[in-house]
Amino acid sequence: MGARKPELAEPVVVDQFWANRRHDAIVVDLSTYQGHNLVNVRKHAMDRDGKLKPTPKGIAIKVTRLPDLAKAINKAVEKARELGLLDGDDE
Repeated sequence: MGARKPELAEPVVVDQFWANRRHDAIVVDLSTYQGHNLVNVRKHAMDRDGKLKPTPKGIAIKVTRLPDLAKAINKAVEKARELGLLDGDDE
Protein backbone atom coordinates (compact mmCIF):
# COMPACT_ATOMS: atom_id res chain seq x y z
CA MET A 1 0.00 0.00 0.00
CA GLY A 2 1.22 3.57 -0.74
CA ALA A 3 2.18 6.26 1.70
CA ARG A 4 -0.62 7.94 3.62
CA LYS A 5 -1.88 11.06 1.88
CA PRO A 6 -1.74 14.39 3.73
CA GLU A 7 -4.95 15.64 5.33
CA LEU A 8 -6.13 19.25 5.40
CA ALA A 9 -7.08 20.71 8.79
CA GLU A 10 -9.25 23.39 7.13
CA PRO A 11 -10.79 23.69 3.66
CA VAL A 12 -8.62 25.54 1.11
CA VAL A 13 -10.60 27.76 -1.29
CA VAL A 14 -9.14 27.38 -4.77
CA ASP A 15 -11.49 29.71 -6.68
CA GLN A 16 -14.89 31.36 -6.54
CA PHE A 17 -17.03 33.36 -8.92
CA TRP A 18 -20.48 34.94 -8.96
CA ALA A 19 -23.18 32.60 -10.25
CA ASN A 20 -25.90 35.23 -10.72
CA ARG A 21 -27.05 38.74 -9.84
CA ARG A 22 -28.51 37.61 -6.49
CA HIS A 23 -24.94 37.31 -5.25
CA ASP A 24 -24.90 33.52 -5.21
CA ALA A 25 -21.37 32.24 -5.78
CA ILE A 26 -19.76 29.02 -6.95
CA VAL A 27 -16.92 28.08 -4.61
CA VAL A 28 -14.32 25.41 -5.38
CA ASP A 29 -12.35 24.11 -2.41
CA LEU A 30 -10.14 21.24 -1.30
CA SER A 31 -10.82 19.61 2.06
CA THR A 32 -10.51 16.40 4.05
CA TYR A 33 -13.59 14.62 5.41
CA GLN A 34 -13.35 11.41 7.43
CA GLY A 35 -9.87 10.73 6.07
CA HIS A 36 -10.82 11.35 2.42
CA ASN A 37 -9.37 14.28 0.47
CA LEU A 38 -12.15 15.93 -1.54
CA VAL A 39 -12.72 18.59 -4.15
CA ASN A 40 -15.97 20.43 -3.48
CA VAL A 41 -17.78 22.53 -6.11
CA ARG A 42 -20.71 24.15 -4.33
CA LYS A 43 -23.19 26.99 -4.70
CA HIS A 44 -23.04 29.47 -1.82
CA ALA A 45 -25.81 31.95 -1.02
CA MET A 46 -25.47 35.36 0.60
CA ASP A 47 -27.04 35.50 4.09
CA ARG A 48 -28.61 38.57 5.74
CA ASP A 49 -25.23 39.54 7.20
CA GLY A 50 -23.64 39.57 3.75
CA LYS A 51 -21.66 36.35 4.25
CA LEU A 52 -21.57 33.47 1.79
CA LYS A 53 -23.00 30.24 3.21
CA PRO A 54 -22.83 26.83 1.45
CA THR A 55 -26.04 25.34 0.07
CA PRO A 56 -26.83 21.66 -0.60
CA LYS A 57 -26.41 22.35 -4.33
CA GLY A 58 -23.05 21.06 -5.49
CA ILE A 59 -20.80 18.05 -5.65
CA ALA A 60 -17.95 16.68 -3.56
CA ILE A 61 -15.73 13.97 -5.04
CA LYS A 62 -12.45 12.35 -4.08
CA VAL A 63 -9.55 14.51 -5.19
CA THR A 64 -8.14 11.49 -7.07
CA ARG A 65 -11.09 11.90 -9.51
CA LEU A 66 -10.21 15.57 -10.16
CA PRO A 67 -8.36 14.85 -13.47
CA ASP A 68 -11.50 13.05 -14.74
CA LEU A 69 -13.70 16.00 -13.74
CA ALA A 70 -11.32 18.47 -15.43
CA LYS A 71 -11.36 16.38 -18.62
CA ALA A 72 -15.17 16.30 -18.61
CA ILE A 73 -15.41 20.07 -18.02
CA ASN A 74 -12.95 20.74 -20.87
CA LYS A 75 -15.04 18.52 -23.17
CA ALA A 76 -18.17 20.47 -22.16
CA VAL A 77 -16.43 23.77 -22.99
CA GLU A 78 -15.39 22.43 -26.40
CA LYS A 79 -18.89 21.13 -27.15
CA ALA A 80 -20.52 24.41 -26.02
CA ARG A 81 -18.23 26.34 -28.39
CA GLU A 82 -18.98 23.86 -31.18
CA LEU A 83 -22.72 24.39 -30.65
CA GLY A 84 -22.33 28.19 -30.59
CA LEU A 85 -23.21 28.47 -26.90
CA LEU A 86 -19.83 30.10 -26.12
CA ASP A 87 -17.65 32.41 -28.15
CA GLY A 88 -14.04 31.38 -28.67
CA ASP A 89 -12.82 34.11 -26.32
CA ASP A 90 -15.30 33.49 -23.45
CA GLU A 91 -13.64 32.57 -20.18
